[in-house]
Amino acid sequence: MLGWALIFFVIAIIAGIFGFGGASAGVAQILFVIFLVLFVVSMIARAVKGRSVV
Repeated sequence: MLGWALIFFVIAIIAGIFGFGGASAGVAQILFVIFLVLFVVSMIARAVKGRSVV
């Protein structure tokens, strides 16, 4: 899942490079939020999965 988050982050950066006006700014912002959400979820999943009960 962290791989997907990084892919969305790269797409957001590319969308931001091509212009921060109009629709591309909205796309960059949406993709950046998706990146943040996926990053947080993957960090939580890794923290929970890494812990042992015993």
